[in-house]
Amino acid sequence: MQRRKFIQHIAWLTGGLVIAGQLPASAFTGKAKKLKGRVTANGKGVAGVVVSDGYNVVATDAKGKYEFELHPEAVTVFISTPSGYEFAHENNIARHYQLANKINIKKDLNFELKPLGKDDNEHQFFIWADPQVKNAKDVEKMMNESVPDVQKMVAAAGSSALLHGITVGDIVWDELKLFNDYSKAVDKMGIPFFQCIGNHDMDYNKGGDETSDDTFQQTFGPTCYSFNRGQAHYVVMDDVRYLGKDREYDGYFQQYQLDWLKKDLSFVPKEKLIILCVHIPVHKGVKNNTDLYAVLEDRNVHIMSGHTHYHENVVKGNIYEHNHGTVCGAWWTGPICGDGTPCGYGVYKVKGTELQWHYQATGENSNHQMKLFVNDFNENEKQLVVNIWNHDDAWKTEYSVDGVSKGTLAQFEGFDPYAYKTLLGPDLPKPRGFAEPKKTDHLFKANIPASAKKIVVKATDRFGNIFTETHNLS
Repeated sequence: MQRRKFIQHIAWLTGGLVIAGQLPASAFTGKAKKLKGRVTANGKGVAGVVVSDGYNVVATDAKGKYEFELHPEAVTVFISTPSGYEFAHENNIARHYQLANKINIKKDLNFELKPLGKDDNEHQFFIWADPQVKNAKDVEKMMNESVPDVQKMVAAAGSSALLHGITVGDIVWDELKLFNDYSKAVDKMGIPFFQCIGNHDMDYNKGGDETSDDTFQQTFGPTCYSFNRGQAHYVVMDDVRYLGKDREYDGYFQQYQLDWLKKDLSFVPKEKLIILCVHIPVHKGVKNNTDLYAVLEDRNVHIMSGHTHYHENVVKGNIYEHNHGTVCGAWWTGPICGDGTPCGYGVYKVKGTELQWHYQATGENSNHQMKLFVNDFNENEKQLVVNIWNHDDAWKTEYSVDGVSKGTLAQFEGFDPYAYKTLLGPDLPKPRGFAEPKKTDHLFKANIPASAKKIVVKATDRFGNIFTETHNLS
């Protein structure tokens, strides 16, 4: 920290004449200074808009004015875009902020909002987890497979639909120069995207956690921020704590982040829907997850996470966590993640404070929600295995054999047969043999007669949608 203060002091003494990118964005802010400005729309002040530097959180007054002492460690100043207004963006990359190293503290920092001109209580968003491109081949697959799939979904929603996206970390795979290629992908998808930092999006070996986000922040802005649409309040947070050496990190929320979240939520009515986006899954990957849960107590919360390269839904009290299968699957080696979940992303529909969702497999229609496998079990029986990747406890299953209903399938923990076949061992998959099959509990099974000719499986999700798959054995 002493080194950080020294850099800040030098930056102020020299007028900030330092090449951007070589120092942390916050190195330009120096000691705390009074920051003030105004938030307007069509030339009129907008009251109640939340403005923050990641430490201070204030709301504009009746004339749209705000002021606070800029925190010396602040990297950005941003607004929590209120409901009813467009998201500020540049080529669809969210730009609801100003970098602290570009702020003239002697002048007002103003933000201009543009009204949507329509009701936003109903809208949709996509969650991209781990595009994680490492090289030109990965980028090509992202551009040729993932991007067109989102374009198809956007087109199907219609020109009047309100859509946005959020990428929940590991935008790239340590190659930060590929942020530019990701940005091109976002531009092609045609909707505003917000970014969350992942463990592969950090600067390594520059210092501790306080310097690991520098390139990300210079490229995409704050790592903890919020915005609103309709009755939903969205929060994006950095839950990756860099430990200062190579790629060492853990899942952890720093106290100043939790303090910021408390302040941010103090401006949000209790009945609002909270969408919290992070990289590392909170339910088992974050060491101090109970501290976060305490802040979110009595809220209607959905957490969006990635990182694991498999799909898992976990409900803990008032919190539903969606740990998503990844855009890149098993690191761009094939069509699936380690648990057999297809490469893909989450699709969410918001209506008021209600949320509905499905997992969208890349290259498939939205009804593709499971996969069937049938293998020999013994002389008289075969075994049916079904992978229902977006399953949670509210789903129901049933199956029939040759037109005769057989009831529900038995849930079990194990390996997806295709993942086991294509990912197991150091030589598979090529060229990234480290990707291994992962055990999952969204598998279901039943023994059927060896003479069976036709199997039909129906799965009903928590919203009453029925998905059907048929397997012909003859």
